[in-house]
Amino acid sequence: MKRKSLEDSVCSVARTLDVIGDWWSLLIVRDALNGMSRFGEFQKNLGIAKNMLTVRLKQLVDNGIFELRPASDGSAWHEYVLTEKGRALQTVLAALSQWGCENLYAKDETRSVLVDSQQHRPIRKLTLQAEDGRELKPDEIITQARSSS
Repeated sequence: MKRKSLEDSVCSVARTLDVIGDWWSLLIVRDALNGMSRFGEFQKNLGIAKNMLTVRLKQLVDNGIFELRPASDGSAWHEYVLTEKGRALQTVLAALSQWGCENLYAKDETRSVLVDSQQHRPIRKLTLQAEDGRELKPDEIITQARSSS
């Protein structure tokens, strides 16, 4: 059964999920943000079936998250390189990571944590802020349909 497309939705969450809502897609982007770029690297690290990885990478390329480039080492292989649009998903993955750390682990359970690559200290918790810098709570945020102009 074919999934309904959300590409024409007014809701930006729905449109985003239409592009990257599959868990494999987000894990592929996560791995790319961690320096992976080759099909074999993604396949080995994720343990995903080759046919499924092929489909996901094609969708991510078609949606402008990755671009396919000749391998930087001059080999016959290709590399999947995140576009600016793809790199912008780092904030989304950071929010998911922080939520998971806070809500899905026992107190003393080992977990992956995002850290500053220079100081090796955990990054600050992401928060939602008003234009004036005030931190907003969930009940202080509403959704409105607006044109981008």
